[in-house]
Amino acid sequence: MADRVQEILSWYSSDNAGTQTNIARLLRHGKLAGTGKLVILPVDQGFEHGPARSFAVNPGGYNPLYHFQLAIDAGCNAYAAPLGFLEAGACQYAGQIPLILKLNSHDSLHEDKDPMPSVTGSVADALRLGCVAVGFTIYPGSAHCNAMYEQLREIAEEAKACGLAVVVWSYPRGSGLSKEGETAIDVVAYAAQIAAQLGAHIIKVKLPSAHLEQAAAKKVYEATQVPTKTLSERVRHVVQSAFDGRRIVIFSGGAKSEDKNVFEEARAIRDGGGFGSIIGRNSFQRPKPEAITFLHTIMGIYSGEGK
Repeated sequence: MADRVQEILSWYSSDNAGTQTNIARLLRHGKLAGTGKLVILPVDQGFEHGPARSFAVNPGGYNPLYHFQLAIDAGCNAYAAPLGFLEAGACQYAGQIPLILKLNSHDSLHEDKDPMPSVTGSVADALRLGCVAVGFTIYPGSAHCNAMYEQLREIAEEAKACGLAVVVWSYPRGSGLSKEGETAIDVVAYAAQIAAQLGAHIIKVKLPSAHLEQAAAKKVYEATQVPTKTLSERVRHVVQSAFDGRRIVIFSGGAKSEDKNVFEEARAIRDGGGFGSIIGRNSFQRPKPEAITFLHTIMGIYSGEGK
């Protein structure tokens, strides 16, 4: 298993020892340690969707410490959150779980067809809190995408110079895309490529549908017969689009869903060569014992212990 981690680290040969060490910390922590797979708990929904929509169904989630303990008890590879949540527990849980500081956020009080998140944290904050990585969202397809790309370019340069890893949430969204197009296979693959080109070590995207959004891309997909019929085929294509699988690509869990659906998606991610999941609402919007069992099932699918 250790050889798999070393193989993955070899893909980041331009990075310094600090950054490679922090990538290794992510890959060598928790129940999936050494497998090359990741299950990360993200809790940025309080900012993105509001507290009641995020935590009322399981009120323990209003407490920032709840999520630290859930990630630790479940054996997650890491816990990702905005500045306030991490500041509330970083000292108490120092060294117990790798932390990822989400550096930008977007609230839902003002709906915008072309979103532009605010920068809400810094590389200095991440270092102060003992994080292994910074996280940053970009919205390919937004009218403001160029500004986001430039922000990410500067943040990634600073983070890497300080020995941190860079995790990019690459979510297509904007007036140039239809709602169906936000998860179209050609668009999601393009979003993964953009994140890789901007220097991401780990790329988070949504699971792609079979829809083809761009007319020019559709011609190529049909002419070259890119396999996209099954979810595992589409996952494989997205991973291929991130430097032929030489960047870590993980997939978001999305809104709360039936367990059987989430487990089927995890199998498709595994079978398609994906590196794992980043699962928030499906984890913390349920009682903790149930959440731990749920996350262990997903980890078992990725490790090969579960079918």
